[in-house]
Amino acid sequence: MAVIKAINVAEKPSVAKELANILGGGNSRRRQGRSQYNPIFEFDNCSMMGQSVNMKITSVTGHLMELEFAEPYGKKWGACQPIELFTAPLIRYVKDDKKDLERQLVDEARGCQWLVLWLDCDREGENIAYEVIEVCKRRNRNIRILRARFSALIPRDILNSVQNLVPPNEHQAKAVEARQEIDLRLGSAFTRFQTMRLQVSSGFSLIRFLHGER
Repeated sequence: MAVIKAINVAEKPSVAKELANILGGGNSRRRQGRSQYNPIFEFDNCSMMGQSVNMKITSVTGHLMELEFAEPYGKKWGACQPIELFTAPLIRYVKDDKKDLERQLVDEARGCQWLVLWLDCDREGENIAYEVIEVCKRRNRNIRILRARFSALIPRDILNSVQNLVPPNEHQAKAVEARQEIDLRLGSAFTRFQTMRLQVSSGFSLIRFLHGER
C-alpha cells in the first residue's frame, strides 16, 4: 500500500508548532518554506484515521484572500455612482503580503493525498479553511479534504481529533462570505457617498443622490 502523505494547515505558526510536538512526539523536523513567517514541520508514521501517514504541518496567518470591486469600480471613485456599488462585480484575490504563503501552500500540497485543516472551529476559521482549499487545489485537484475539530490545543483533544476528522462546513464559510460582501458594498457605497457628494442642506435627498440625481 502506498504511503499517505498529508499537508496540515493550522491557524497560525504557534499552533502548527504545537501540533507537530503533540502528533510527532517531539521528533518533528523543522524547515523553512517560501514564507519566512510560516515554517514547515515534518515527521513520519503518524496515526491518522486509523492509517499511518507521513505529515507536513504548516500554517496561515489569518485570511489569505481579500474581497474587492472589479475595475473600474474599485480604485476610481469617480467611475460610478455609489448606488452601482450594490450590484458591481466583485473579485476575491490573494493579498500581496500573502503571495509567498500562497506559493508555499501550492508547493507543499503537490504530491500529498490529504489536506487536513486545523483552523479555528468557528465561522471565520471555516472561511479561511476554504481559502486554503482553493489555493491547494490549484496543483492538486484530487487531494482529499479533511477538517479537524478540537476545543483545546492539548494532547487529549488533538489525538482524539486526528482520529475523527470530518468534512469542512461550506455553509459556515459561505455565511462569512455573505457578511464580507455586505460589509464591502454598504461601507464603500456610503463612504463614497459621504466623501464625494455629501452636502448639508435641508432639502438633501439620500435616495436621489444614490441614483445620481443632483
